[in-house]
Amino acid sequence: MTSKSKRELLQLVERKAFDPVMRAKPQGRTEAEKKKLEHVQKATKAEIDRYRHYGSAEELVTNFKRDLDSTAAKKIHAELRSLHLPTIEDIRDEFERKASELGVAA
Repeated sequence: MTSKSKRELLQLVERKAFDPVMRAKPQGRTEAEKKKLEHVQKATKAEIDRYRHYGSAEELVTNFKRDLDSTAAKKIHAELRSLHLPTIEDIRDEFERKASELGVAA
C-alpha cells in the first residue's frame, strides 16, 4: 500500500490513542498515579517511535494487531485504563475499519 495509507493509519493511532496519553498532566493525581503516568508516557513515546518507523501500512497493521494481544501491551493497557486514558484496544474497531477502507490487509 501507499505511504499515504500508512500516514493515515498512523495519524489515527496517534490522534486517538497516543496523543491523549502524552498530553496527560500529573496535576491532581496521587504520587502512585504520577509514577504510573510517567511510566505509561515513556512506554507510549517508545510506541510512537516504533510505529513511525514501520516501513509500510501492512507492517503497521500487523504490529497493531500484535500489540492488542501481547503480554507487555496488556500490562500497559491496564495501567492506562486505571488512569482513565485511552488504549489502542479502544480504537480497534475504528482502526480496522480504516485499514479496510484503505485496502490494507495484514
